[in-house]
Amino acid sequence: MRPLLLPILALSLLAGCGGNRDDIRNRPLAANPSAFVAAEIGFARLAQEKGQWTAFRETSHPDAVMFVPQRVKARDWLKTQADPAEAVKWQPHAVYVSCDGNSGATTGAWQKGPAHGFFSTVWLRDPRSGKISWILDHGDAVTTAREAPEFIESKQAACGSRPAVPIEAGAEGDDMAVGLSPDQTLSWTSTVHSDKSRRITIRLWDGKTMATVIDDQVAAPKQP
Repeated sequence: MRPLLLPILALSLLAGCGGNRDDIRNRPLAANPSAFVAAEIGFARLAQEKGQWTAFRETSHPDAVMFVPQRVKARDWLKTQADPAEAVKWQPHAVYVSCDGNSGATTGAWQKGPAHGFFSTVWLRDPRSGKISWILDHGDAVTTAREAPEFIESKQAACGSRPAVPIEAGAEGDDMAVGLSPDQTLSWTSTVHSDKSRRITIRLWDGKTMATVIDDQVAAPKQP
């Protein structure tokens, strides 16, 4: 599927979704990739205004998970976390959205003092209220900072025929979980290995296959 280019400062793009015009069920009413970009930017702004972990708490889905480096239920873990004096800063570089517009994934770069890294976040939109909250968040430091693009890349899943639900099996000792958008056009697989290394893979339906659009791999933490 051909990607769209979304200007960083313009958050008014409404992206339609193709498919059979006679099949109303395959057409989202208001698929809007820029809504997820706005949610990510608002999340980052809230971290600067109210504190890093406060922002994570206030924008999280009840079932949200994080990796510290083991998988944890975010709201339980965040209850015990005090906001650091300096909150991390971050910016989205790309957004990937399900056909129906109710699930999305953002990825980009973060900075904190001299350190820099990347992040990926999975978001869910409540189709009744329109509220967007994150359900999976992770990131890691990198030695070479990711450069900010001139435009935020935006890609939406193909509509029409639905893919089969993906079935994956992890290795023995792996902590693996698979998430799937209600319309089955966006999936996210998170695997934490026994050494606490992990891999987060986001896939988007392109009309023929669940194509990988994000594939983050984080090394095992160094032993003290």
